[in-house]
Amino acid sequence: MDQSYIYPKKSRGVYFNFLCSKNHSMAKTVSWAKGLSSILFWSIISAAFIGPGTVTTASKAGASFGIGLLWALIFSIIATVVLQEAAARITLASGKNLGQIIGLRFRQKRGLHWLVFLAIAFGCAAYQAGNILGAISGLLLFTTISPQLGTLLIALVCFGFLWIGNYKIIARLLGVVVALMGILFIYVATYSTYSLTDIISASVLPTYLEGSGLLIIGLIGTTIVPYNLFLGSGISKGQSIKEMRIGLIIAILIGGLISVAILLAGTQVEGDFSFSALAATLSDRVGKWGLVFFGMGLFSAGLSSSITSPLAAAVTAQSLLGQGESAWSARGKYFRLVWGAILLVGLVFGLLEVKPIPAIILAQAINGALLPLVAIFLFLIANDKKIIGHQFTNGWLSNVLTLLIVGLSCFLGLNNVVKAFGNTFGLVLGERYFLYLIILSIIIVILLFWLVFIKQDKPSAVEK
Repeated sequence: MDQSYIYPKKSRGVYFNFLCSKNHSMAKTVSWAKGLSSILFWSIISAAFIGPGTVTTASKAGASFGIGLLWALIFSIIATVVLQEAAARITLASGKNLGQIIGLRFRQKRGLHWLVFLAIAFGCAAYQAGNILGAISGLLLFTTISPQLGTLLIALVCFGFLWIGNYKIIARLLGVVVALMGILFIYVATYSTYSLTDIISASVLPTYLEGSGLLIIGLIGTTIVPYNLFLGSGISKGQSIKEMRIGLIIAILIGGLISVAILLAGTQVEGDFSFSALAATLSDRVGKWGLVFFGMGLFSAGLSSSITSPLAAAVTAQSLLGQGESAWSARGKYFRLVWGAILLVGLVFGLLEVKPIPAIILAQAINGALLPLVAIFLFLIANDKKIIGHQFTNGWLSNVLTLLIVGLSCFLGLNNVVKAFGNTFGLVLGERYFLYLIILSIIIVILLFWLVFIKQDKPSAVEK
């Protein structure tokens, strides 16, 4: 059909410009929609690290030291962004997740796959028990439900989410849960007596307060979780680098904001810290809704982590042991068997109302040893041009931050292992062991720097 009949010659330019502007607006709308979808998708990571452990540690840090340990929390959030981005970037650039790359690097050492998987799975199982117990603790703050019935209901909800087998659906549903919890804690945090200037100062100026060592380690250890790196790597396929970075960074920063709000809520506790004390303090400040807000927040944290811990174990098993078998797909029997076993562990501990302290101590030791190993592996792969190509390797800023994180994670990991053995066997640790751990961590960082930036840059005998 002759378009000139409909659009006269003089108006064709106007019509063309209208179409261009309309297409541009549609493109911007699509871009915003993709960005929002990516943020909701990656909120599964923030939902994973904001569990009862984070609620307990952050609120106790606030109750015990005010905002004096806020810098440790801010550092852990930045470290989580750096490591999670590297894990996802490696997968998008190479087409393989962390488990598959470990398989390629250590092809002849099949037992290594099982060792890494068992370490991750044991940590997930131990923390799963704490997740369900934490969710129940939240419910009991504002309901009269029996702990056994509440445990069964939580387990059924988690089972339903996990049975769906669709990462995007689970991630979006968890995004709503995390957003709800964030609103609750941020609302309570607004009643903090600290000024914005005080908060900013405490965020950027590290201070070591007497007796705060374990809480500093706890704040960092509950945010930088090894199994989250495998989880993020396993679910990142299908996105562009740009979409991944936008969604991942914003989602983690939102999770970090919630963690900061939890710490600020904890500063309002007077006397010895406990969930009941925090709930009572909030009720005094904001009325009876304070107790309900905190209870729902703790419940939401436990519920979201009760879903992501089994999922992380299954994704890790899929990448390390699956080798492309259909039984290891998101709806395969082996995949479901893994998350089902982790969920069952939490269900049993919840029904028995048992606090698995020995198991959690051992899990901290295993994860403490695993975190620096995973961080070192990420650093090496993120600078390996043969695997991910020159354009996807770390920049200088990423390398500086990663080396700093590796050094600190080595110190934290070694300290957790030493502490766990000390508690198990009743060993008395001297004051100098901290100095020895610092020296050892610095040596490890120097060796990594030499291996990546000096040894690789030297020309080989053939090149000479």
